[in-house]
Amino acid sequence: MIKYLQGVAAAALILGVALAGSPALAQNKATTLVYGNTAGPETLDPYVGSSTVDLEVVHHIFEGLVGMDGSYAAKPMLASKVDVADDGKLFTFALRHGVKFHNGQEMTSADVKASFERYRRISPNAAVLADVESFDAPDATTFVIRLKKTNAVFLDVLKSPVYPFVILPAEQKDKAAREVEIIGTGPFKLAEWRKDSHLTLEKFDGYVPDDSGKPADGLVGKKTVNVAAVRYRFMPEANARIAALQTGEADIISNVPRDLVGRIEGRGDLQVNRILACQQYFIVNTQQPPTDKVQMRQAVRAAVGVDDMIGAISRPAKRSHAMTIPGGEYYGGDINSEFYDQKNPKLAAELAKQAGYQPGQKLNLMTTATYPEFRDAILVLSEQLKEAGIASEVQMVDWATNAANMQSGNGNWNISSTSFCSNPNLGPQQWKFMVYNFPHVKGDAELDAAYDKFYTSLALDDRKAAWRAIEKRVLEQAYMIKIADIGVIQALNRKRLPDFRDYYINRFWNVSLK
Repeated sequence: MIKYLQGVAAAALILGVALAGSPALAQNKATTLVYGNTAGPETLDPYVGSSTVDLEVVHHIFEGLVGMDGSYAAKPMLASKVDVADDGKLFTFALRHGVKFHNGQEMTSADVKASFERYRRISPNAAVLADVESFDAPDATTFVIRLKKTNAVFLDVLKSPVYPFVILPAEQKDKAAREVEIIGTGPFKLAEWRKDSHLTLEKFDGYVPDDSGKPADGLVGKKTVNVAAVRYRFMPEANARIAALQTGEADIISNVPRDLVGRIEGRGDLQVNRILACQQYFIVNTQQPPTDKVQMRQAVRAAVGVDDMIGAISRPAKRSHAMTIPGGEYYGGDINSEFYDQKNPKLAAELAKQAGYQPGQKLNLMTTATYPEFRDAILVLSEQLKEAGIASEVQMVDWATNAANMQSGNGNWNISSTSFCSNPNLGPQQWKFMVYNFPHVKGDAELDAAYDKFYTSLALDDRKAAWRAIEKRVLEQAYMIKIADIGVIQALNRKRLPDFRDYYINRFWNVSLK
């Protein structure tokens, strides 16, 4: 049994009963914002949270020392300022005064130190702290990180919204992964969680906003809560989400399929937003035969035809070979485009033969119906592999199993599909964990050297050159196979949510209900 809170509160949540005093008991429509999403979180332990359905809840409950603004730049959040030494090895954080946790306890540097220590112990992303020499809390409002070697982008690492470096009370330090109490400093606190139905956040009356003069921007700045509660309804069926929006049962919904948008666009009170900020890939398991052979992975890449994929998936998409979004500082134009959209079944068959592939040997294509774009891309891939004489079997699992198997390598899968949103926007430091862990890359000295150059280069041009080498290695070795830049279609009742502003992670602070 997963533990979320201690004692009576834990029992209440596990049984799916609203906590005492929660607005979930009354569900006052005038003050409760209802969000229809495809699924619920797999976990609310922020240090192991990576999927969007986890993170959209996590970032309302928890906050970090730094976060990202609307342009994805690192800005102070729980820190009032950050001083960085000239050698890129020493980072001193001055903490904001008077910040409260949801349990009423005031946050100090002891909580920050304990949080980083727990992160280093249990997070799948802990490798990004490998070069930390020490964490120090010289006084209650100062936290210091000393590195063993230069890291030119360390603050960019800490701003990450995926496996976020948020601050928990110090007494959570020794909690195992997924057994942490859901207590943060954010503008909302957890009220109720029925894992098969819904989750409710309520306004945290003790929230201490950033009053430094920075307006709310991205995930940072001054956050004001104008609703009593936010209710996340888990609605895997698109037709059900659309119907809920049309009838007023939901104020905003996620993941509207392209072919159903017309049901919404004809109504003046409803608005459609297209947010093209993510990328979809095939992830190829480097530790599972026969894709443990580079030629076999390259055979899969050679078989992929992108236009068929884009035609099949239910999200807005456009062709792009790059692992960064055009316009970003690391975007390299046509560099490394030779690995994209090869659609060459003859070459795929030749490479498979070089890998020792035996006719009839099946590749295990793991996917989920929770996200139709992942499932549909896998189904198209199965047909394209067949054209190259490569057999496959599609394994359908729930999303939590799919995500867990990709992270762990379990499940005897060769290929899966997923999307990344923060990584292409935030840059190479954000990609590092994904390009090593999801394909389960081991012992790639060339990739290691390129990343070492990236982290130790204080000059941006040198980091750009290192990134191009990283991108080339990932795509050439077919650790990941790019499908397209993709987006989501969300829809909302504009009359109910007149000041809602879209972002790649939905935010419900500074939002009013009418």
